[in-house]
Amino acid sequence: MPEWKGCLASVDVNVALLGYGTVGSSVSRMLAESGSEIERATGHRLRVVRALVQNLDKERAFPAADGVLTTDFAAVRDDPTIDVVAEVMGGVSPAGDYVRELLRAGKPVVSANKQLVAREGAELFATASAAGVQLRFEASVCAAIPVVKVLRESLVATNVHRILGIVNGTTNFILSEMERGAEYAEALAAAQELGYAEADPTDDVEGVDAAAKMSILATVAFGSRVTPDQVDTRGITEVTPSHIAAAAELGMVVRLVGIATLSGEEVDVRVQPAFVERSHPLAAVDGPFNAVMLQGDAIREITLEGPGAGGIETASAVVADLVSVVGTAGTGFLQNDACWRELRRMDAATWRSPFYVHLDVADEPGVLAHAASRLAAHDVSVARLVQRLEEGRASLNLVLHDVAFGDVRAALAEIAAFPEVLDRPFIAPVIA
Repeated sequence: MPEWKGCLASVDVNVALLGYGTVGSSVSRMLAESGSEIERATGHRLRVVRALVQNLDKERAFPAADGVLTTDFAAVRDDPTIDVVAEVMGGVSPAGDYVRELLRAGKPVVSANKQLVAREGAELFATASAAGVQLRFEASVCAAIPVVKVLRESLVATNVHRILGIVNGTTNFILSEMERGAEYAEALAAAQELGYAEADPTDDVEGVDAAAKMSILATVAFGSRVTPDQVDTRGITEVTPSHIAAAAELGMVVRLVGIATLSGEEVDVRVQPAFVERSHPLAAVDGPFNAVMLQGDAIREITLEGPGAGGIETASAVVADLVSVVGTAGTGFLQNDACWRELRRMDAATWRSPFYVHLDVADEPGVLAHAASRLAAHDVSVARLVQRLEEGRASLNLVLHDVAFGDVRAALAEIAAFPEVLDRPFIAPVIA
């Protein structure tokens, strides 16, 4: 592609990277290969001039130019020619300390680090504000899906009151494979082989990764700090083929869904397996993809979908943030913390939803009636029931009408104590 010949002289912007692994090298490649397009759109030529690494000799997918790699953080922090830094190293430490030092040194920072932004965002934004520089974090949530930008810019005057998100591609791939007949262990192994899951998949399958992302989205959308430890989190390790089969029979699919709700002055954020009606947009999100649905007074409903992980996908969000920093430098635009109020945490017992409940019981007369009586005692009504019989036992799959979570929980605690109940009840919200 020929070089752009604009009427204004191009301005060089020196970029430094903290980390040069999969994402860092992808950022470097993208800036090198798409430099002309970025220059044509912005009038700036972004160049990677320094990258902090642990090992200078490690083989990399996109080798850095001579002199770019360094093991000395001070070479990044103290270089006055560096205009903006992208933190793509991951982890809370030492990344957090590095970012704080860079902000204090007057360097704007772009971060792809969900745990860092979710856990230390308040301090990082205070530091950025005091230094008068920007901290951007689009890539920390859903990689190539620009949901943070949409919330902070396009919907800045919209009262978003609910977020539904499939924000972890690993678990969505596993559940999609289980729909196609795979056992959990088989689906996890396939995810690891394809690079969708780490050797230790705990953060993904236990919902930790998704909780960090939902805490960031809730913080931005509702203007009040939500940290990962305030997110009610359950992963997918308890989801069995029988749950998948029951969902199919009920016209639903199982997804790990983040649900953030603003009700008055209270906020509730949770990540858990959910039964999603097949007619719902989230039900069509298959494999390692992400989707976020935003609901608000003016917009009614907006759904953003796309790849939520991967080196080049995350790099695209990092580059977009770098370009945004350059384009708004000196204006004060969006360099402030998204938080402007303190909202109370909603009592989980008052959170309302339709629910799916799975009960494994002995195949004996009166068991269903006994369970129904305990549900009715707590004002819990059943909308649908599917029963599967096996030798000596039965699986009861119930869809409940909209009800307070505390009432369902109390009823199930009593039902779980029945001698006829063979296993702990399984409960999941229903999204219709």
